[in-house]
Amino acid sequence: MLKFLLDENVPRKVKEFLESVGYVAEYSTKGLKNSQLASIAISGKYVLVTRDSDFANTILYPPGQFNGIIVLRVHPPRAEKLIEGISGLNNVFMPVSTMLKSLLKALRRC
Repeated sequence: MLKFLLDENVPRKVKEFLESVGYVAEYSTKGLKNSQLASIAISGKYVLVTRDSDFANTILYPPGQFNGIIVLRVHPPRAEKLIEGISGLNNVFMPVSTMLKSLLKALRRC
């Protein structure tokens, strides 16, 4: 099962969405440096979810060291837009009909 580590800059609605579709999602401790966050993601075998574009730098954060890094570059960065962006990735892991039902449910709560 995929586990997601959410940076403090990711809205709670994204966490709720990931959990509603069956994934484990946890927030990192607030105030961590990027290097500390990266170490936790690597050692815990998490997929890191962040809005911090520094994590898109493949020299500083080589993709092969992580279970995954999702940098949410969605504007405006409202919860429903971020959920829409991350749910597109969900097609890889679950049937589309299940994903759409979950997304609609999450958006109704926004």
